[in-house]
Amino acid sequence: MTNEEIIEKIRTTLAEEFEVDIDVIQPDAPLMETLELDSLDLVDMVVLVEKNFGFNVTGQDFAGIKTFQNFYDLVITRMQEAK
Repeated sequence: MTNEEIIEKIRTTLAEEFEVDIDVIQPDAPLMETLELDSLDLVDMVVLVEKNFGFNVTGQDFAGIKTFQNFYDLVITRMQEAK
């Protein structure tokens, strides 16, 4: 899976799961505010990543995540490490 395919899968998955327009999911947009996430929603994000991308994350992994690009980078890096 290419980086572009990973990003598109992330965008589609997040748009469906959190019921937002896919067009608001832009690399420099703030993740938490755009998806209107609270701390309980982060648990959903962890499960979503594990289910859709096949690796485990913790709440700690989200500590530095501010934008969608940060999230894309986390997923892409972890998927490359898993290979």
